Amino acid sequence: MVKAFVTGGTGFVGANLVRLLLKQNFVVKALARPQSPRDNLRGLDVEWITSDLNDPQIATHLQGCDYLFHVAAHYSLWRTEKDRLHQINVLGTRNILAAAQQAGIKRTVYTSSVAAIGVLGQGRSADETYQSPPHKLIGAYKQSKYWAEQEAHNAIAAGQDIVIVNPSTPIGPYDIKPTPTGDTILRFLKRKMPAYVDTGLNLIHVEDVAMGHLLALQKGQTGERYILGNQNVSLKQMLDMLAEITGTPAPKTAIPVWIPLAVAGVDEMLLARLGKTPDVPIDGVRMSRQKMYYDPSKAIATLGLPQTPVAVALQDAVNWFVSNGYV
Repeated sequence: MVKAFVTGGTGFVGANLVRLLLKQNFVVKALARPQSPRDNLRGLDVEWITSDLNDPQIATHLQGCDYLFHVAAHYSLWRTEKDRLHQINVLGTRNILAAAQQAGIKRTVYTSSVAAIGVLGQGRSADETYQSPPHKLIGAYKQSKYWAEQEAHNAIAAGQDIVIVNPSTPIGPYDIKPTPTGDTILRFLKRKMPAYVDTGLNLIHVEDVAMGHLLALQKGQTGERYILGNQNVSLKQMLDMLAEITGTPAPKTAIPVWIPLAVAGVDEMLLARLGKTPDVPIDGVRMSRQKMYYDPSKAIATLGLPQTPVAVALQDAVNWFVSNGYV
């Protein structure tokens, strides 16, 4: 009986990972904060641990587990969330890794992000050997993921068996919040996307990301990081694929980035101070000025990372949103 401890199991990647582990006959313990909804894992045979990453006694819950999948992270592009991002993503990672060492966990798979790597620019694809200087990473979220990954490297240097995976942009089922990309799909389905920004990203089926975690556990080398990605596409190409899948016309007009940037400036810097909940984060718009392209060749060659067609991933995302009442 192999037992895995999963943080972030209630989230998008985590929910798919937990399902995969259960299919592979793992016994699963899942960490959830008291206020976290558990709908994404409802009905599954999971042992729930109600706590958080910064719990000083978290090692007691890790006792008896063989492996740790540290997937949990706080995602926010709002500038007011900087301290919370550091507390959860950086200090929380430090604490859970120290607890894993204390509890005798055999191997940890740490879920970083391509956000921690940064972008090469000019439409070029970054691989695992590239690292943007942290001060050039846009926004507190990306910087927190960089510093959290440094916590993993520090633990590795101290002798801990940790493999790092850097997912690109997952799409597919169980995107419960949803993610920013899932929200783009939803706005398309609701015909609330009259125009688009000229940006790009690397898409991958979320189930392939989950499999990448399991493959990293089985085949990954300690201290290495692996980009879990698939296809680089422009936002326009993604919308055109959605149009083919759904029959809904794709927007044809690209808008200059200064327009959403101006909206975000008013939204976050002015209206938020007046008590309005902002809709458009400045850092989110700044990120869209860069094509976030990545090369997953290493994970494909050394781990056997699956490459489900992106069109299938988009179809699965559409089907899940529709069947779960989001549209």
